[in-house]
Amino acid sequence: MKTRYCCLAMALAFAAVQARAQDIHLGPQLGIYDARDADNATVMGGVALRIGLMPGLGVEGSVNYRQEDYAGGKVTARSWPVMVTGLIYPLPFAYGAIGAGWYNTSLDYHLAQFGLADVPGSTQQRFGWHFGAGVELPMGRGGELVGDIRYVFLNYNFKTFPGSAGLNSDFYVITVGYYFRL
Repeated sequence: MKTRYCCLAMALAFAAVQARAQDIHLGPQLGIYDARDADNATVMGGVALRIGLMPGLGVEGSVNYRQEDYAGGKVTARSWPVMVTGLIYPLPFAYGAIGAGWYNTSLDYHLAQFGLADVPGSTQQRFGWHFGAGVELPMGRGGELVGDIRYVFLNYNFKTFPGSAGLNSDFYVITVGYYFRL
């Protein structure tokens, strides 16, 4: 009897995963992230496009905006990450995520107000990678509610000033989005 239930559950899961292939979704996402050495957790917003490639596999592209302060307000980092993420669905509603991102980042230094020699700001492009997991909850025929958590490996090249040694900008982000079916 248990074997029948297990086979039935696997068949239903396979059918649901089959339905995901060739799906295309687009929508806004909102997240809260906390960089390891940033002063505070901050909100991030953007848009994502998800495409089901084949049963159990998908890809996501996203563009976001984020800003955080470091070293007690001495450095402000503004970033526009462009990320590509592979999605693996072991269950119809749950996925694992792994991908890479290109981070166009402006670093502004506010040292004069702390009595330190001012350092000119800079803009840099950094490559980072991430992994995580999430869930997709269908919301009728129109779309789906998506939530996930990801850890991002990204280390900005901060200019040296007193108290900046060893600043780490790796972060985790928890996002929620509603993706409309196209």
